[in-house]
Amino acid sequence: MIFKLKKIHLNVFLLICLAPFLIQAQEINSPNKNLVLKFELKENGVPSYQLSYKGKSVIKPSTLGLEIKDAPSFMDGFLITNTEQKSVDESWSPVMGEEKTIRNNYNELVVTLAQAKNNNRYIRIRFRLFNDGLGFRYEFPKQNDLNYFVIKEERTEFQLAGDHKIFWIPGDYDTNEYAYTTSKISEVPSLMKKATIEINSQWPIKELAVQTPSMMKSNDGLYINIHEAALINYPAMYLELDATTYKMRSHLAPDAVGNKGYMQTDAQSPWRTIVVSDKATDILASKLILNLNEPTSYKDISWIKPVKYIGIWWEYFVAGKSTWAFGKENNVKLTDDFTKLTPNGKHGATTQRAKEYIDFASANGFDAILIEGWNIGWEDWINNWKEDVFDYVTAYPDFDVKAVHEYAASKGVKIIMHHETSGSATNYERRLDRAFQFMNDNGYDAVKTGYVGKIIPRGEHHDGQWMVNHYINVAKRAADYKIMIDSHEAVRPTGLNRTFPNWIAQESARGTEFESMGGLNPDHTTILPFTRLMGGPMDFTPGIFQTDLSYYRTGSKQRVNTTLVKQLAYYVTMYSPLQMAADIPGNYERFPDAFQFIKDVAVDWDNSYILEAEPGDYITIARKAKGKEAWFVGGITDENTRTAIIPFDYLPKGKNFIATIYADAKDANWNEKPQSYTVTKVVVTSKTILKQFLAPGGGVAISITEGKDSEMKGLKKI
Repeated sequence: MIFKLKKIHLNVFLLICLAPFLIQAQEINSPNKNLVLKFELKENGVPSYQLSYKGKSVIKPSTLGLEIKDAPSFMDGFLITNTEQKSVDESWSPVMGEEKTIRNNYNELVVTLAQAKNNNRYIRIRFRLFNDGLGFRYEFPKQNDLNYFVIKEERTEFQLAGDHKIFWIPGDYDTNEYAYTTSKISEVPSLMKKATIEINSQWPIKELAVQTPSMMKSNDGLYINIHEAALINYPAMYLELDATTYKMRSHLAPDAVGNKGYMQTDAQSPWRTIVVSDKATDILASKLILNLNEPTSYKDISWIKPVKYIGIWWEYFVAGKSTWAFGKENNVKLTDDFTKLTPNGKHGATTQRAKEYIDFASANGFDAILIEGWNIGWEDWINNWKEDVFDYVTAYPDFDVKAVHEYAASKGVKIIMHHETSGSATNYERRLDRAFQFMNDNGYDAVKTGYVGKIIPRGEHHDGQWMVNHYINVAKRAADYKIMIDSHEAVRPTGLNRTFPNWIAQESARGTEFESMGGLNPDHTTILPFTRLMGGPMDFTPGIFQTDLSYYRTGSKQRVNTTLVKQLAYYVTMYSPLQMAADIPGNYERFPDAFQFIKDVAVDWDNSYILEAEPGDYITIARKAKGKEAWFVGGITDENTRTAIIPFDYLPKGKNFIATIYADAKDANWNEKPQSYTVTKVVVTSKTILKQFLAPGGGVAISITEGKDSEMKGLKKI
């Protein structure tokens, strides 16, 4: 014991004596030299970093650290005891994605920081500087004086260089389903109350805070996006905001007793990410967040496939056409005999209705159909904080699981299971294996999970550490049964679709369903790719052709705030390997020429080209279909009309191609003539540049294929 004490005292003595000679500052550049990261220790051994882009300040000196409960903090008293640098330049291929091959090129700095005052307890901060931004995380190696600890709060700062324009939603522990507000940072406090609209299962943060991904534009033309990557065994991060000094600081989701995270070494935080460029198109093209996630460990990925689907879903939102629930009574339990419920006469998920959707899917080349409301339990759970609501294996009396499966299989169509948990994650976890086995037994290989409502365990939040681990556990367990996951109302994604590729999509934002509940602003989907979609694919559920909802309910002023063509463009601008044609089949039959684009468009890609973009205003993207000589273009605008500039220089040179252009008609408008459109075929080459009119709240969609000379005869060449 005496020897150990002497050794510790000697180490402390040496660190103190050598401190003036230790390197206290480090600097690295991005591979292309545009970005410069500087790390140093400030007075009292406080870690600090700063970031610049082409000489412009992105993050001014900002402190790093964490507060620990009932233990000394990781905030100060540090000495740099070691630094390591390396460069990486490699490529990898995602299971599904926007690119067939992704380059992972960065320069890394790892700084080891020891606290002499705390028995040389040490941590590491790992920085990776890419050409498109910075990722860094805290690492907690296993050591005698650091085994288990509880995080009180993470204190990572992002000191911004000015009063940037920011596209934001309120910080909330339980939902990301707010509408976006665009303002200056200094204006956020005065707008927060208006922005915090009422949503099911919300828990706004008391401090002035915004969600990530947080998208900003500086007065000197820099686009800056702050988010996180690889959120595992840790709570989600929000950004507390000082609107006078333009400082952001991390704020973690708490658990039921107010703690932020429980850590067992070896451990690490998620990566904190800052994507930056002087071009908005570079933000959308960035793969930094994906690159910071670990490769999948799945040995077999052959069963993970992209899906284009329809479903018994949208009809629940329009005019009460049908309902999830079978019966009228609401005083029911899982143990009750649901065959004795009084039918409400509007149940949507019937065997007959399912067969009609299957027929439509089969006739039009769709992979699958989603059926919501097939299982018992819907009568009594909204706004009831109940533990046992669904069992995930018992169907309503008018839905024959076996018959529907057999009919779908005979038509070459898959069925997507729906598991609404009502927020009761404990109930879902208890029943998970039985539910997944039921899916295997009945031919289901994908499931849409839902988490509407307050979370059980009671007091936990959708974005807390417990639930973060729950979502991952569901994805991993589903992989054991070769099941793909589409999660709704979950924590927003952080690139984990690389590590868990069967977690193919999420909602986690304000999607199409809100078009029936107040509507989405025309600029909403020009913001989402810069915010929510930075973390991963979104199940946005586009494709609504009947945008005026008075079609269903006389006198209704509710509408989908887009033109019909803008709905087509979403299949390109809103990336997901899981894409729904969300409207009622009869509406597609009324517009067969427009519906053709949805039938043709790919959902998995070899290459993507961000042609033009400005957050909140417009986006135009071209993509090449995976393994095919076919290209698709989607362009959208906000409430303003504009002319999209669409080059075709990504096409093979020296060849002619047929471009089918789905365009807003000159009299189209999202709120007056949304269904006014034209379909035109022209011949294009790699030298073509198209100037295309987009109506207010409108868009353009283009499919491009190689054509025979006979097919191009008589077509205009542009």
